[in-house]
Amino acid sequence: MGILDSILSKKSPVGVIGLGYVGLPLLIEFCRAGFPVTGFDNDPQKVELLTAGKSYIRHIDLSVLSCAERARFRATGDFALLADMECILVCVPTPLNRNREPDMSYVLGTAEIIGTHLRKDQLIILESTTYPGTTDGEMRAILERTGLKAGRDFYLAFSPEREDPSNRDFSIRTVPKVVGGYTRDCLRLAEALYGAVVERTVPVSSPRVAEAAKLLENIYRSVNIALVNELKMLFDKMDIDVWEVIEAAKTKPFGFHAFYPGPGLGGHCIPIDPFYLTWKAREYDFHTRFIELAGEINTSMPDYVVEKVALALNDAGKAVKGSRILILGLAYKANVDDDRESPSFRLMERLEAMGSDVEYNDPYIPVIRPSREYERFAGRRSVEISRNYDLILIATPHDEYRSIDFAGLGIPIVDTRHVVKSNGRYIYRA
Repeated sequence: MGILDSILSKKSPVGVIGLGYVGLPLLIEFCRAGFPVTGFDNDPQKVELLTAGKSYIRHIDLSVLSCAERARFRATGDFALLADMECILVCVPTPLNRNREPDMSYVLGTAEIIGTHLRKDQLIILESTTYPGTTDGEMRAILERTGLKAGRDFYLAFSPEREDPSNRDFSIRTVPKVVGGYTRDCLRLAEALYGAVVERTVPVSSPRVAEAAKLLENIYRSVNIALVNELKMLFDKMDIDVWEVIEAAKTKPFGFHAFYPGPGLGGHCIPIDPFYLTWKAREYDFHTRFIELAGEINTSMPDYVVEKVALALNDAGKAVKGSRILILGLAYKANVDDDRESPSFRLMERLEAMGSDVEYNDPYIPVIRPSREYERFAGRRSVEISRNYDLILIATPHDEYRSIDFAGLGIPIVDTRHVVKSNGRYIYRA
């Protein structure tokens, strides 16, 4: 198997399709491991920046690459070069459409492009989160239209990404890599490829198991976040601080893992991935009640926060309509510039619909970028934090906010992230 020798000697040309939060770190790791790497993206600005040695994602630093390592990669929008790759990793978005159903256009469209340039002895690996059956079902069917057969003429696998932006405790290298191959040879090649850049691979019996494992990971988080969000609302009525409850509970050394409440779910994974399984379950006439209930609770959290904002303004003798509100944090999690599916957008949308004048501050996102769902917010700029607002709403726990004396501002502060440790007349927990 010539491709195996090529992988083991790190001479195998690797192509990464989709240079976002998943694809770009992967490209860097393969460069550092010694492979010749080509990054493919249809965004010419990304290609231009990477060619100039610049990153467009704040927490991903290309300076970690030596001059020799940088020389091993190129960025391009010319997908005809896929024919020159031996290993192709697909890292494209898998969003939901307006009906909260899987939008597979990016994955299947990419499969069509690969199929146009597919040749014998290429390894194709999907990393995008999806429902079980995508890799060995729809994707394989598209690739086999060429007349080439998976497992015989080319090789096919699924290995879910496990990125956690800004987490300094783990990296691509240290996080175990689940790998499922369409055949034994497919698995063998995929394991060899990832074995060059990660400390441990976790082989499973099929791509469907690997696809399901990724969904389980994120559904687990979604359900547990929904649980603490529901308890937060209950404990608020009981005048109990949910944060103090969690701190006490997590001292138990077994049988408990701490999850924390918030203003809603954000990021590309947790708000979206569970719905891929609920959609696929309908094919089997199965209703995933637990998953859908968690989704209902988590998607309702912005409304709960808005109620708290209205209460805080009312206590100050003001109405939501006409009030100036400053949202702190547009990113979906602390200390990153990733605003995908951020609940801050939903808070902004709801408050403006009620007549508020809403601005935002985020040290990591100076300007709101265009997005599919919130196009009308594109171009808005981060403003300074000051007391010249009727209320401040803390939506993201950036480190920069933790040293601010919010009580000293003398205006209502609605804190959804336990950033403000002190209690006071103007501090409201949400």
